[in-house]
Amino acid sequence: MKIQLHNTLTNRREDIDPENRGKIGFYCCGPTVYGPAHIGNFRTFLLQDVFRRVLEMEGYEVNHVRNLTDVDDKTIRQSLAEGMSLINFTEKWTKKFHADCERLNMRPPHGEPTATGHIQEQIDLIARLVDQDHAYAAQDGSVYFRIASFPNYGKLSNLDRRETQTQTTSSSGERNDADEYDRETVADFALWKAHKEEDGENAWDSPWGRGRPGWHIECSAMSIKYLGESFDIHGGGIDLCFPHHENEIAQSEAATGKVFARHWFHCAHLMVDGGKMSKSLGNLYTLEDLIQKGHTARELRYLLVSGSYRQPLNFTFEGLNAAKSALQKIDRATAKLCESGGLDSEGFRELTPRAPTGEMRFFEKSRADLCRDLNTSAALGNLFSSLKKLNANPPEEKDALIALSELATLLAALGIEPEFTASSSDSEIPEEIQKLAEERWKAKQSRDWPTADQIRNDLLEKGWKILDSKNGYDVEPK
Repeated sequence: MKIQLHNTLTNRREDIDPENRGKIGFYCCGPTVYGPAHIGNFRTFLLQDVFRRVLEMEGYEVNHVRNLTDVDDKTIRQSLAEGMSLINFTEKWTKKFHADCERLNMRPPHGEPTATGHIQEQIDLIARLVDQDHAYAAQDGSVYFRIASFPNYGKLSNLDRRETQTQTTSSSGERNDADEYDRETVADFALWKAHKEEDGENAWDSPWGRGRPGWHIECSAMSIKYLGESFDIHGGGIDLCFPHHENEIAQSEAATGKVFARHWFHCAHLMVDGGKMSKSLGNLYTLEDLIQKGHTARELRYLLVSGSYRQPLNFTFEGLNAAKSALQKIDRATAKLCESGGLDSEGFRELTPRAPTGEMRFFEKSRADLCRDLNTSAALGNLFSSLKKLNANPPEEKDALIALSELATLLAALGIEPEFTASSSDSEIPEEIQKLAEERWKAKQSRDWPTADQIRNDLLEKGWKILDSKNGYDVEPK
């Protein structure tokens, strides 16, 4: 199926791989490893993971590269404060990041280069820019990109020259402290930073003297090395659009004369309780924080991928509870379908997700939603509708096996793995209770609130509670 995605560069939805080569180069800006990644970071990484899975579901060969920023102002400052070498400090947080990725069921990238592991590649790229007069060395040995040499600067973030006269504010309105050095004009940005005393021993030799690379140059150098001077898709959070991604385009295209990335995939912010995430507000949650509060990585994954990547998502603990309810509903529906298909839990897990050769018989709407601008919200809504129909009219074994194979493929694209427990089957819920719950749902859909409330109270008296979600409801013992 044709896959479409909104392109920030052109501000319209476009086909992925219009030349139909079947191979996709996909570069993602990864974490800065100076502490645990928070759930806002993981919203972007998880949506990138789902997009990669959708590409692979449709038979594309994806080369997914995600970098690790292991040298910048933050990593140096924090490692020195903790009395650790930069390499030992960043290795500790890299391991933590990988552990969180594994718990969140994220597929590892095919390449995960580090900034410190590619110093020479960055120096070589800077030298090309200096030779072409796109960059200049300052008296202290720092090197800056000359914005005036690149007429198309601002084309990604759609900013004019007046709005790009400083590198101090990002596209999310955050202060950008990645370029804290003097420069010829305020619009220019650092490619190489001369060594300063506060950097400690964290410096490398270069043609311009001892120092370290700037933040922006690492992504250009590493994506060019692993994906070529021009590649398919570049992803990241919307906060990176300016100046980071704008600077990547300028330095890369100035050096090579080629289009850098053909498609730009940006994910919107994560909010918490309707407001901004902030350490000072105490709402900058990590995966570990949520696990300590009794939630699971599976629930967090579901919640973070359940909304449109182009719209801010509001994280709440009520939403996390609704994610738990939705997952339980998937678990029970899958278990019931397995009964029809004569499979046990192991049999379902052994089903191999495969690229559809034609239309899916039972889950085509969800598949189409994912291929149409990664509409995960609609895909999940149609998934529940399809499961409801299948559970209401259980198919014969042959058809059930087809449905299970399609379901396995779709859930793999979403990164959702059903859990089969003793409570997975709807047979655990008495028929009378199921009937009342369905009557309440119909009343609610008809906006007959008094009837819906009365049935909810009746169920509570009988020892059962209703957990509502956007796509349906769940019933469990009180």
